[in-house]
Amino acid sequence: MAFQTIERHGLVDRVAEQLTRAIVTGRFVPGQRLGEAEIARQMGISRAPVREAARLLEQRGLLTSRPHRGFAVRLPTLEEVDDLYSLRLCLESFAGSALLARGADVDLDPLRRQLERLLETAERGDQAAVVEEDLRFHLLLCELSGNRRLQRVFSELTGELHLVIALVGQIFDDPCRLAQVHCPLLEALEAGDGERLQQELDNHITVAWKEVRALFQQRQQKPARPGEGEA
Repeated sequence: MAFQTIERHGLVDRVAEQLTRAIVTGRFVPGQRLGEAEIARQMGISRAPVREAARLLEQRGLLTSRPHRGFAVRLPTLEEVDDLYSLRLCLESFAGSALLARGADVDLDPLRRQLERLLETAERGDQAAVVEEDLRFHLLLCELSGNRRLQRVFSELTGELHLVIALVGQIFDDPCRLAQVHCPLLEALEAGDGERLQQELDNHITVAWKEVRALFQQRQQKPARPGEGEA
């Protein structure tokens, strides 16, 4: 899979988008170094926008920089994963409660449409797009809570969540399974059942949390493959 050439307008954002898709689809594995020169050659651009895009993805939690070695795909530690998911559980539980507290003021149609997009994307088997639509569903849940600060905090976590959810997606052989587990969340919201919603959110996030932990433990026990290190 080669990178596509891109136009100059919005160059850094477009480079960042392609790099993000490469990461979440597993083309770049955690710990792997990005070959800036080769990426720039494939995209038909100079190395400068590739480096700027890499810095942007570092801020989003997808990459990490190494002195004199450039950028590599970030592999969060188990402690960082636990911190991320425990915080995510708190944020989304609060969002769900706040959303239901708004009662009739909340229009759930945007969330219904987002779930439809998620399911349709899963049917196409595009794992990278499924990850993106998955995150949009949860971000929309926070948006509908009406709490702008909550929305801002969750948005700041999406870079790391993007990477981690991608790893979860690699566990699920059928992307439809990853999409369908969102249905009970919407059903609980439509029923206005706060207790069920909290149970579904807890199950939804905790299951993903356990899957990620198991994957990370497997990676720690598996020796690196020969030649794994630079893209």
